[in-house]
Amino acid sequence: MDKPTIDTYTNAASRYAEEWQAQPAPDDMYALLKQHFAHGGETADIGCGAGRDVAWLDANGYSAMGYDASAGLLAQAVAHYPHLRFTEAALPELDGVPRGAFDNVLCETVIMHLPVPQISAACARLVDILKPGGVLYLSWRVSEGESLRDGAGRLYAAFDTDIVRDGLNAATLVIDSEAINASSGKRVHRIVARRN
Repeated sequence: MDKPTIDTYTNAASRYAEEWQAQPAPDDMYALLKQHFAHGGETADIGCGAGRDVAWLDANGYSAMGYDASAGLLAQAVAHYPHLRFTEAALPELDGVPRGAFDNVLCETVIMHLPVPQISAACARLVDILKPGGVLYLSWRVSEGESLRDGAGRLYAAFDTDIVRDGLNAATLVIDSEAINASSGKRVHRIVARRN
């Protein structure tokens, strides 16, 4: 992961947690998860932030575990949802996250915070932690032109979707499209992929 981005999230974790909680629920994403994820399956949220989606997964019958690169955001997650499971891990390596362990993997608007050379490997690793036949929901905020940093210092990488598709070559794409995210109002690319 991009260290300045992680530092930004850690240093202002409570503010970001409040912002995400105040946003409308991402009901469009949740509908896709209900449609494609194995109900009751072991589920990883990679880049779980302050834990909102892990809480939704748990409340909807998924055995969920949240992973994030920011210790500050994980502290917010634990404070808000002390009964749920959270631990530190960063893309692209996801050290400590077991291979072939999950029926479902959620990675919502995270990979655009990676340097472009790491994105394909990160996508391959997301597939790697799935069981055969497991499902990945992957999305990222679409940036036009060059990669840039916002005013807070967070990296928003601009990259061709083929970089992602190359990383997902051990999976079959079920959905591959762009949409406006119902929660953030930003344009995102969404992929649902099933591990071969």
